[in-house]
Amino acid sequence: MHDFVVVGAGPAGSRFARRAAEIGHDVVVFEQGAIGEPLACSGHVSTDIWAFTPDGSRDALLQNEIYGARFRLGGPDSEAYPFYKESVVSNVIDRVGLDRRLAQAARGAGADVRDHHTVTAVEEHRDRVEVTVRGPDGVETHEARLVAGADGPRSKVRSELGLPEPGETLHGVLGFEASPDDADFVDVHLTVPGFFAWRIPRGEAGVEYGLAASPGAEVGEWFEAFTDSYGATTTNRCSGLIPVGPPETVTGGRAFLVGDAAAQTKPFTGGGIRYGMLAADRAAETVDPHDPATLADYESAWRSELGREIRLGAWIRRGYSLPQAIQRLGLGLFSGEIGVHMDEPSTLFSREQLRAMFSRS
Repeated sequence: MHDFVVVGAGPAGSRFARRAAEIGHDVVVFEQGAIGEPLACSGHVSTDIWAFTPDGSRDALLQNEIYGARFRLGGPDSEAYPFYKESVVSNVIDRVGLDRRLAQAARGAGADVRDHHTVTAVEEHRDRVEVTVRGPDGVETHEARLVAGADGPRSKVRSELGLPEPGETLHGVLGFEASPDDADFVDVHLTVPGFFAWRIPRGEAGVEYGLAASPGAEVGEWFEAFTDSYGATTTNRCSGLIPVGPPETVTGGRAFLVGDAAAQTKPFTGGGIRYGMLAADRAAETVDPHDPATLADYESAWRSELGREIRLGAWIRRGYSLPQAIQRLGLGLFSGEIGVHMDEPSTLFSREQLRAMFSRS
């Protein structure tokens, strides 16, 4: 019997598998397709990402360094409100490569990571979990003490075990232009109802365009209009769901959710790579597969670390729906050099941010 079956080999699943295996647990990971594919997530991340990756990852994955963002209330020619630092704020990375390196790190720690294995059923019992998997060699049943659902917005683990859904699910669309662009600012357009559109320079890898909105909205048409406004022709278009708002619980009798499956994302950007890996670390530190009661410790640990940031992020997002006159006033007040961390809304109230605001000439 395994200690953990992990469903999903994205950043959160692979990070948990690596950390749990390093502790000495027996871990098997199932990913339904090729690891990292299909791409459905932006490659714009905070510089803190490298603390979670194996040695050499930055040299292998870095595509561009970003120093700030220009916020706009209209198209590319509309007034820009820049937010920036003198030092690097964020990085643009090879997103598929990140998944693959994290999965390889899990393997290196002793986890059994299997791609092209689709989980078709999950059953909790008093003393174990049974996970049915369809792989290249047919259908298999694996027993484990606990199961970790790291299988994204449409989590099979969550649905099979009847765990609560995220508060909201957005529909995101990405497209890529091949022309190299090593600019050091991203562009954020508050022109999509309830969310925004973005343009991210990826160095020699080209440019990423994207937007997100509520499901059912005309995201395809809006995306076409957005890229047309830049005169861009995109290829390799992809889309995916973005969960926002963690449910009241992400644990069951012998199961827990982590990453997008748990909606451990930033409400104001939809990004969840770092949040998911932070939660994965808390799970590895707190959950004892021989004692399901420790799932409550995980629930407390990740909410203690991320709960405040998620709540503040939800308040920031409300600003996307304010009347444009108020948005313009707020952007004008805060634009300029900043002292905030892109993953931590609480730094809006930090000494560094206050110094940056009051030092503007």
